[in-house]
Amino acid sequence: MEAVRSAADWRPEELATDDWQLPLTAKHRAEVLAAVAATAEMTLADLSPEAFVLPTLGPILHCLATGMHSGLGFTLLRGVPVEDLDEQGCERAAVGIASHVGGIAPQGPDRARLLHVRDQGADPLRPTTRSYQHNQQLGYHADPTDIVALLCIRPAKSGGLSSIVSPVTVHNEIVRTRPDLAAELYRPWWHDRRSGDGPDSFFQRPVYSVDSAGRLTTHYGPDYMRSAQRGDHVPALTPQQETAMNLIEGLTHDDRFALTMDLRAGDFQLLDNSLVLHSRTAYEDHPEPQRRRDLIRLWLATDA
Repeated sequence: MEAVRSAADWRPEELATDDWQLPLTAKHRAEVLAAVAATAEMTLADLSPEAFVLPTLGPILHCLATGMHSGLGFTLLRGVPVEDLDEQGCERAAVGIASHVGGIAPQGPDRARLLHVRDQGADPLRPTTRSYQHNQQLGYHADPTDIVALLCIRPAKSGGLSSIVSPVTVHNEIVRTRPDLAAELYRPWWHDRRSGDGPDSFFQRPVYSVDSAGRLTTHYGPDYMRSAQRGDHVPALTPQQETAMNLIEGLTHDDRFALTMDLRAGDFQLLDNSLVLHSRTAYEDHPEPQRRRDLIRLWLATDA
């Protein structure tokens, strides 16, 4: 086992705010509002960089996509003018902005172009419950797409903090301290798609793999890996696997490695799923429905 050299090997103390935050200017905000108005009669499926025109912000977003893949793996746009838009306008802004970063990929059982991350009162212990349907804490994980984007329309009354960690940094720490467990993470693990109870819901892949260019890719989601145990043909986790998962959990929740963001209205978080693991703390909502936490989630596919 060897450490992986990567620009995505970072710790929070090493980062300056302007390394990962992009505040939108007044001109950028005006471009977004103008593009939302100009595409009001178009469906979300028809939104594209050519249709959702962002003269000065668009080129920045295009470069940002490339930079994320070869850099830290994440960025936070600040100041998307959600306060000037209704719900449909926010959806249009999210899809339009994201189209300049990558192609919109379908998600969820209905293969939707976007999903609202809202507390639907779903039981998080139910095997087929999705992470966006409840308000409880989420374990660190990576979504099954190139980039996951979250536009915050309204934050929760309290909680709901977004934390990210570099799996490259975690990998290198495991290689340094427990190379035997690092080797275990390169072997196939069972994962759960939570698409039902049939065998197609379960599949195998390693947590860590390295491509021919030496680039580390991570596929980790403890909630979905543990729920895979419900499959009749899935063997129980071995003691070595349990120890490896406990080690990852300890490192990802270590302040030396985790960067926490308190997403506010208008924040648009973009994460490269091969370079970043993310989680969310539990949250409490306002009692009024119109004030409850609401984030728009998009999955993006890139050519990088």
